[in-house]
Amino acid sequence: MFRNARPGRVASWGRVRAVVLAVVAVLAVVPLSASSCVPGARSAAARPVDRAPHEVRTDPAALGDVTLVVWDQEVRGGQEKQITALNEAFHRRYPNITVRRVARSFADLRDTARLALTGDDPPDVLQVNNGRQDMGAFVRAGLLRPLTGEAAAYGWESRFPQQVLQLCRYPDAGDLLGEGRLHGLPQTGELVGIYYNRAILAELGLTPPRTWAEFDAALATAKRAGRLPIQFGNLDKSTGIHLLGLALHRFVRPEDETALATGRPGASWSTPATEAAARLLVEWVDRGYLPEGFAGVHSDDSWAAFGRGEGLFHVGGSWLVPDLSAAMGDNVGFMLPPSSDGTTGRPVVTGGTGLPFAVSARSRHPDAAAAYLDFITSPEAMTVLARTRNLPATPPKADRPADLLGTVITGWENVTSSGVLVPYLDYATNTAYETIGDSVERLLAKAIPVPMFLEALQADRDADRGGR
Repeated sequence: MFRNARPGRVASWGRVRAVVLAVVAVLAVVPLSASSCVPGARSAAARPVDRAPHEVRTDPAALGDVTLVVWDQEVRGGQEKQITALNEAFHRRYPNITVRRVARSFADLRDTARLALTGDDPPDVLQVNNGRQDMGAFVRAGLLRPLTGEAAAYGWESRFPQQVLQLCRYPDAGDLLGEGRLHGLPQTGELVGIYYNRAILAELGLTPPRTWAEFDAALATAKRAGRLPIQFGNLDKSTGIHLLGLALHRFVRPEDETALATGRPGASWSTPATEAAARLLVEWVDRGYLPEGFAGVHSDDSWAAFGRGEGLFHVGGSWLVPDLSAAMGDNVGFMLPPSSDGTTGRPVVTGGTGLPFAVSARSRHPDAAAAYLDFITSPEAMTVLARTRNLPATPPKADRPADLLGTVITGWENVTSSGVLVPYLDYATNTAYETIGDSVERLLAKAIPVPMFLEALQADRDADRGGR
């Protein structure tokens, strides 16, 4: 969901997030700022500055012999294949540059990145989670190199949609995602949409719903026919946050939802629209649209059950494409959240990027690092990503898959070109993941009423001073 791995996610995104973010919550009590007593933290005077485009050397072959240390979390099947292939291709093209790859799980990477960046021998390039807890904190401490000059020298601003690049931007204060300077570059995109079982849909005499009214009707029809409307498991709580996001898309203005997700001042959880979204979740429980015992079912077991044909719909991320394709073949479909009128214009979707690749502020090889970022996000690299079943941040025009991945790629292009990509809700504060996950769990269990649910989310924002 961070969103950011947020792919594919390593192992189980929900399981990893639940463990890792608990660690982050503890770390968050010790501010990582330019003035904090973190070993190796940079003072305000030493904050890295932008380079002019002409200062960036863009001919890697002229840089001499370089060993570039790269930390990544591309360790799942398709992720491992793409990064291995691209590292080998980079070295073939520039034999003077040797990439020394350090591969870690998402959890290990987040646990060690802080110490690595502040240590005596930081990596040149590493993947950094987009959220305030990670990229924002590192920017605030002056640990990442701003990439303004590099972006201009290589043309990244024109290569990537702004909705993608804004998820790698932070001001020097590290407080507001989407503003300030560019501090990373992503390879992949992420969408949270609705998977559907084509056979069950046809059995019920339905087509993929285009509007919320049609979605409501499909849920009711499935329930009457004895079919499970929505496959869902919330033991690790991440999927509950996705379900809340889907409901918010229905009632909340996109700009207000984005403000909630990015911690903008003045954004409020206490509105009629957010109340309507929360009540929709309760309604789904009351009508039996979710499976019995969902609170004790892990997200991995939930999507696996959907893959076995248990459920008409499943709300999940694009990182499930390889697994659901393998389990269901052509029987699985994917759609973006419905619109109010059935049009395809300006879809509103929760999503983001895979973990961006960032450059350490103390890298001894910033030009080689920038060349590496450019290479692994190039149009040629995007073709490699698609062939290895990843969702490219800038999909290739040719060699488009004609299966589930192709549908997801088309959805990604639609959102990033003419829609609204709402970041993951837990980007807003240092404790948003725990607060929202716990509160959704209690709401669905009828342990708290809707007003108390919204008050809990608002209190988290207020405690964090509006996400600052």
